[in-house]
Amino acid sequence: MRKHFETNSIRINSSKSNQKEHSSPLYLTSSFTFDSAEEARAMFADEIQGNIYSRYANPNSTDLIEKICAAEGTESGIATASGMAAMFGSIASLLQQGDHVLASRSLFGSTHQLLTRVFPKWGITSTYGDISDIANWESLVQPNTKMLFIETPSNPGLEIIDLEGAGNFAKAHNLILVVDNCFATPYLQQPAKWGAHIVTHSATKYIDGQGRVLGGLILGTEELMKEVQFFTRHTGPAISPFNAWILSKSMETLGVRMDRHCDNALKVASYFEGNAELENVKYPFLKSHPQHELALKQMKLGGGIITLTVKGGVARAQRFIDHLQMISVTANLGDSRSIVTHPASTTHSKLSVEERARVGITDGLVRLSVGLEHVDDIIEDVERALQLSK
Repeated sequence: MRKHFETNSIRINSSKSNQKEHSSPLYLTSSFTFDSAEEARAMFADEIQGNIYSRYANPNSTDLIEKICAAEGTESGIATASGMAAMFGSIASLLQQGDHVLASRSLFGSTHQLLTRVFPKWGITSTYGDISDIANWESLVQPNTKMLFIETPSNPGLEIIDLEGAGNFAKAHNLILVVDNCFATPYLQQPAKWGAHIVTHSATKYIDGQGRVLGGLILGTEELMKEVQFFTRHTGPAISPFNAWILSKSMETLGVRMDRHCDNALKVASYFEGNAELENVKYPFLKSHPQHELALKQMKLGGGIITLTVKGGVARAQRFIDHLQMISVTANLGDSRSIVTHPASTTHSKLSVEERARVGITDGLVRLSVGLEHVDDIIEDVERALQLSK
């Protein structure tokens, strides 16, 4: 296997047929045939490898998984129908009644709902820790703690967790370390290098990159992935062959797209830092970011997300959003088109005021997913909306 990210993302292709096609074909089939009853028996018994049913595996999902595993440096993986199916599967498959999760307090809103409302129904509890001080996590570990679940950079607050510290902490306490790597992508950050056992993605975001399809990924060690694969085979959150094909093709351009996302985001963040209409601009590769040095240590570039805290609270933030002419107002991110979201009233609205405050989501904070448009056009749109929203 070639060692460079960009080459593997383009050249890994396990789904080729015998037709000598240059681009990966689509395998739009629910099931696969066997040459004999004995071959069918042997495949179901896991004595030989092969495709059985697209809920288990499909050449298109296999192709996607092989590319992502090469990018992340993981041994095995599965693709799911959505990012939240991946978040759910990474926890539900590895824990049981009575287990406890120690989680970073800054998590995506739906992941928070899983930990606080869904899993407690099945006797799986959780505690949030302050990601800025791993030393304080010692007091939060319980005798039944089995998993450390973190997200870095966090959504939407862009807090950075020390992956090396988290890996060492998980090893010392015999915990399964799960890292949501959605914001960074495997191009910018590889948590497995720092000790993560499981890495998850909403492939809907940057891996697709054009706002077309849903998809999720669970990647990790061979041993743990056997449990995940058993769980997902029998609970059915399978990705469609078409979506897997789209995401596999999108991997071919992930590197060049992330370079542009990151370059644009740093320019936008630098331009608006210190703007009189903003209380704060946050971006991991700005020197003003409280964990700037840590971001430099574990990320190749700063990512495509910045946060702007608009003076004037929720009313001003909403006026600002309504005055944007080019930037799209939607709950997605990681698109080729720039996107703005008001987390307090949308993606994180189910959190209480106190919960939002603990993770730095104020009424004036807006999340800007910086796209691939010319950076001058992005800056002009933001600047105009800030002025008109006064």
